[in-house]
Amino acid sequence: MATDTLAAPPPLDQPVLDVKDLGVDFYVDGSWYPAASGVSYTVSPGEVLAIVGESGSGKTQSSMALMGLLPPNGRARGSAKLDDRELIGMPSSKLRRVRGREVAMIFQEPMTALNPVFTIGFQIIETLRTHFEIGPSDARERAIELLRLVEIPNPETRVDSYPHQLSGGQRQRAMIAQALACDPKLLIADEPTTALDVTVQAEILKLMRDLRHRVNAGIVLITHDMGVVADMADKIIVMKDGLVVEQGEAAQIFGAPQHPYTIKLLESVPHLGRSAEAAAAEVAAQTAGEATPKAATADDRPVVLDAVDMVIEYPGRRRTPAFRAVDGVNLQIRKGEVVGLVGESGSGKTTIGRAVVGLLPVTSGKLEIVGQDMVGATRNDLKPLRTKVGIVFQDPGSSLNPRLPIGESIAEPLLLHRGLKGAEMSKAVERLLDQVQLPRAMRNRYPHELSGGQRQRVGIARSLALEPQLLVADEPTSALDVSVQATVLELFQELQREHGFACLFISHDLAVVEMLSDRIAVMHNGRLVEVGDTAQVVNHPKDDYTQRLLAAVPVPDPDSQRQRREARDALLEAQRVALAADEAGQAAEAERQEKLEISEVEAEREIPRGF
Repeated sequence: MATDTLAAPPPLDQPVLDVKDLGVDFYVDGSWYPAASGVSYTVSPGEVLAIVGESGSGKTQSSMALMGLLPPNGRARGSAKLDDRELIGMPSSKLRRVRGREVAMIFQEPMTALNPVFTIGFQIIETLRTHFEIGPSDARERAIELLRLVEIPNPETRVDSYPHQLSGGQRQRAMIAQALACDPKLLIADEPTTALDVTVQAEILKLMRDLRHRVNAGIVLITHDMGVVADMADKIIVMKDGLVVEQGEAAQIFGAPQHPYTIKLLESVPHLGRSAEAAAAEVAAQTAGEATPKAATADDRPVVLDAVDMVIEYPGRRRTPAFRAVDGVNLQIRKGEVVGLVGESGSGKTTIGRAVVGLLPVTSGKLEIVGQDMVGATRNDLKPLRTKVGIVFQDPGSSLNPRLPIGESIAEPLLLHRGLKGAEMSKAVERLLDQVQLPRAMRNRYPHELSGGQRQRVGIARSLALEPQLLVADEPTSALDVSVQATVLELFQELQREHGFACLFISHDLAVVEMLSDRIAVMHNGRLVEVGDTAQVVNHPKDDYTQRLLAAVPVPDPDSQRQRREARDALLEAQRVALAADEAGQAAEAERQEKLEISEVEAEREIPRGF
């Protein structure tokens, strides 16, 4: 087998990787620009080192340099030793023998890293046969064994599946299986859970924790998610502008950070459970018979979104039946209220958001938006609604016209619906830029000249141009760094208080939803499984799925996260036992009914004909 030909692992006291004064430069317009400088660290067998920082801090490029994966205009300097071999400057022919076999990488986006024209089994087999003398049948057995190791269901069948036939979590598991095919000494994981739902993320992290002990590999974890770092890391390196600003043990970095940037980074992270004290105070007030002003006035506010038994289906094609994405949803949002809609990918939450703004038709039931019935509504019926409903898309880079300066993008709704021109239009655009805290001089810049956070602010300004009564925010901060996300969320809260619009905030980040929302609605498989006040849903969830969803959210505190992980494992085991008992009870009842029917038939056969 493949594992028999691997070299013995180094002694536990000897690091797998020893990096000293590593630097990465890029040649642009006749000059070398540093992307990372003076990076030094060690990784021991079975140890997880997390490299954290915002986009552009140099964390990914410094790790790409280890494997010789820099672009043609990039160069690496310094030293990076794998055991006693120097990786920096190693010839490509030798690096090819190291990559995959001794150093493997889990890329951020598996859909682009996996070859779409080959099955996942073929790609794992290719890795094995490149590095070892192994026959096709043995390699296939090893591929199935690896898929079973990463807990992909039905590995004997899935080995012949193409990447597009797998879910996001399954593709990530397949990539991990490929990375582990040769039992590498060092595993580099570049944002391995960024695009995953919290429940799938929790499963992938559990898998990586199990695997580092199983294969005793050192892991370099690159991420900006401090919850993931708290869950996985033994040591942490904090990078900013290409430099290491702080490094140390995980407990020390989280418990007593020294550098101002590290302190700012940790303070920017939304922390699930911050509503617990507020919830306790509210319960105490209700117990004492004191009604809060918010509860007293909540029912007096006008309803801007009213969904009753709403059904949304995607039509079938040829032999493919129609797919019911949303089934029997009941939801109300009142003026000035923020309702968080949470759930995993495929739960139907974005489908609801698109239906609310008229981008998808409602199949049956009722959906009324600011007095407009959306069932069977025509384009002419929806045109007046465009001034009353706004939307902030998930990716501002793709939702803004790249050919228009941002000033024109913000002005477009005002021109089409209000007919503003000239000085009046210019004043309106400047007012909106002021509200989203962007310099007025940026109105002449194009979207590609702005950062991700600045583009998202432009998207918010454009959505608020017509002062809508209802705003749909579809994952508006999922692609942003934590500090940029914190700034955008503060801005969003300020604008919501100033304008008083109702908001349907769609997200899979429960910590963000808790911070912004008055109420939370939880979706699962197209249905609303729980709706309630934010404090109640976060602190006292009723539905089993909501409990699993909340238990899967990592928090940026190693001790708290360890307790949450243990509680989650206990919860999942209890639910598994309860489900097994329920299935056993149903099977026993079915067997009893079958025996009863057999007994009745036999009894009828024994009755004499005269009776």
